[in-house]
Amino acid sequence: MAADTVFAKIVSGEIPVEILAETDRVLAFPDISPQAPVHILVIPKSTAYENVAELAAAEPETLAEMVAVAKRLAETHANGDYRLIFNSGATAGQTVFHVHAHVLAGDLEERSLGAS
Repeated sequence: MAADTVFAKIVSGEIPVEILAETDRVLAFPDISPQAPVHILVIPKSTAYENVAELAAAEPETLAEMVAVAKRLAETHANGDYRLIFNSGATAGQTVFHVHAHVLAGDLEERSLGAS
């Protein structure tokens, strides 16, 4: 369960962030350690899911909303082209165990796959 993560504290308002997009189920804000010219995190407000597979199985509509928000952010903050990354598990680079998507944009090359 993702209830004790930094993202849960952001959702609860305990940790303030610059909110770039918000819906009833989704929140988006800049990554504090950007790996690209545009690096935005999109998270569900629910703290019930540690990874994208759990979210997809339980709430596919929330996952679809995360993708739609990512697309809108890329249109607003970049030229509409973007990379969407979900890391699942510590050995895959996941450091916060609250499902989240990395929206990366801005002069990316195929070999530049870094994101945590």
